[in-house]
Amino acid sequence: MAITEGRKQRNHRLYDAAATAAVTVPAPRTHGEAIPAATAGPVRYVWAAARIAIGWVFLWAFLDKLFGWGFATPAAKAWINGGSPTTGFLKGTADHTFGGLFNTLAGQAWVDWLFMTGLAGIGAALILGVGMRIAATTGGLLLLMMWAAELPLTTNPFMDEHIVYAIVLAGLALAGAGNTLGLGKAWAATPLVRRFPILK
Repeated sequence: MAITEGRKQRNHRLYDAAATAAVTVPAPRTHGEAIPAATAGPVRYVWAAARIAIGWVFLWAFLDKLFGWGFATPAAKAWINGGSPTTGFLKGTADHTFGGLFNTLAGQAWVDWLFMTGLAGIGAALILGVGMRIAATTGGLLLLMMWAAELPLTTNPFMDEHIVYAIVLAGLALAGAGNTLGLGKAWAATPLVRRFPILK
């Protein structure tokens, strides 16, 4: 009888230990801990390359529109020479679905400043790997507005590079892409970002 009771108690202990192990949930990561497997190894360099590449797209658009280096913006229409960085694109949407709305915004000083500040800030944040959440959010919104300005699309019913870039931006923020080949870890350790995690 004593042997049977001992076995029962031992079996109960083993069962309790197994049940506890089965429901154990790992604690949330804190700064400095290993990154998840999904963003570890070679794939993190792919995310980093995508981050830098898209960051350059934004930053180059800013620089070309500012100085008129002749790629998309001739020198005569450069912002520093009095040109409007939004007029050309937004005036070209007159025959589109939301052409009336975007035409009223074309060339307004506050729109030019907001657009150029956005291009520069998003591009710099992505290249440096800092402020990824805000860069992904604001960049995604800017891309969606540019997508809406071109509706209806001529080459696809609804999908174009603006939507693709916006999706990739969300992935960059979620994958912590600023930590690889960027200043993301150092940025996240600053007192400001620790106090306001939205700035990561």
